[in-house]
Amino acid sequence: MNAHEKEELAAFLLEAEEKKQDVVRITAEKRPNLSVEEAYAIQETLVDTKRKQGKSVVGPKMGLTSKAKMQQMNVEEPIYGYIFDDMVVSGDSISMSSFIHPKAEAEVAFILGEDIEGPGISGAQVLGATKYVVPALEIIDSRYENFNFTLPDVIADNASSSAVVFGTTVKKPEELELDVIGTTLSINGEIKDLGAGAAVLGHPANSVAMLANMLHRKGQKLEAGQIILTGGITGAVPVSVGDYVEASLDGLHSVHFSVKE
Repeated sequence: MNAHEKEELAAFLLEAEEKKQDVVRITAEKRPNLSVEEAYAIQETLVDTKRKQGKSVVGPKMGLTSKAKMQQMNVEEPIYGYIFDDMVVSGDSISMSSFIHPKAEAEVAFILGEDIEGPGISGAQVLGATKYVVPALEIIDSRYENFNFTLPDVIADNASSSAVVFGTTVKKPEELELDVIGTTLSINGEIKDLGAGAAVLGHPANSVAMLANMLHRKGQKLEAGQIILTGGITGAVPVSVGDYVEASLDGLHSVHFSVKE
């Protein structure tokens, strides 16, 4: 794949994101044999374009971090994308008009106090380098019709990154047992899904460790100050206008938002 093709496909996805209009997945028409490596190249071009537009990366995010999701997509490791500053929700509501078909999932976010560089990083090393953890509700919003995509498609689409709401409770990682942290995701007071931290690769810190090792292949590292979304403890649940969405995490209290038109 040459530079022109990467730029063309990245622009295709960016236009869909900006216009809030879903499109047919890349592998259906434009590039049926798209590889994972090519997909990450498209993602990198998309990320570079956003940076040139004046947007800054808050931190990376992990996706497909549950065994069930990895088996479903037939992969042996998760995928990653990036959260930008304009994706961080300020206030307690989101506008449905800013999305195509949003879904929410509950997560734990890690705020790094030190750089982490692979290879061979372990979850224990991640915990030692983490300054704080906070609760988060990630709002994913695939640019593809009906959330229909293959693994390369979703990677190219910046892992469906769309928005995130961070909670106000901040804890040091040693204050919590993150592998057993109980989590519920509710909409309008009704629990839609629940889980524990172990749903994320056995422990959310393992997700960050795997990310550091994956980035090392490209000569990159995780940096102090970055906020890293470790992956959904719960499944992703569709949200609609009028919904009040809340995630409750043991020891980290709750994080919430409402959905306006």
